[in-house]
Amino acid sequence: MRPVGSNQEVPFDARIITATNRDLETEVFDKRFREDLYYRINVVKVELPALRERGGDVLQLASFFLDKLSKRGGKGNLSLSAPVAERLMTYDWPGNVRELENCMERAVALARFDQITLEDLPEKVRAYRADRFIVSADDPAEVVTIDELERRYIMRVLKLVEGNKSRAAQLLGLDRRTLYRKLDRYGEGTGSAPPSSANLRAVSMS
Repeated sequence: MRPVGSNQEVPFDARIITATNRDLETEVFDKRFREDLYYRINVVKVELPALRERGGDVLQLASFFLDKLSKRGGKGNLSLSAPVAERLMTYDWPGNVRELENCMERAVALARFDQITLEDLPEKVRAYRADRFIVSADDPAEVVTIDELERRYIMRVLKLVEGNKSRAAQLLGLDRRTLYRKLDRYGEGTGSAPPSSANLRAVSMS
């Protein structure tokens, strides 16, 4: 680099850390992000899954925030009621961890009992109804992670459409490249990406 006012260039060492909430591989594929820049910055990649994809982390984080905020607010030791825990696991959390912390802060402020109730949650969390896919099992106590639930659902849709990935992506509300990456992660991929992107219409599943 050449400092302002200097005629000499001096070497320097720099570490560049970048962050984004976009899927840059898809952005590059769709020509919305420069490919050369992507490969310059994509040296060590650390993926942080969205909160909705992290299963039991939701309840662990909620309990952590609840403990911290209840002590700060002088509310004693508050805990989550079973209906609240179920609703927190069901909700989609578009605002990720920050939204969860805000939700717990509101719940602590409104809490009237030793446990957080549904009435203490924000209205959009209380009213949220997700599309559900039931995992059948001989043991009704079976519990699976969100990732495993997603894998089973995707594989079931693929079976229903007889392996047609374009149709499966359409039904799942995914672009084909995202579906291919998920299948590769599950060990079900074909090793080849779709030849071109397409605007796919998401079909509501209920």
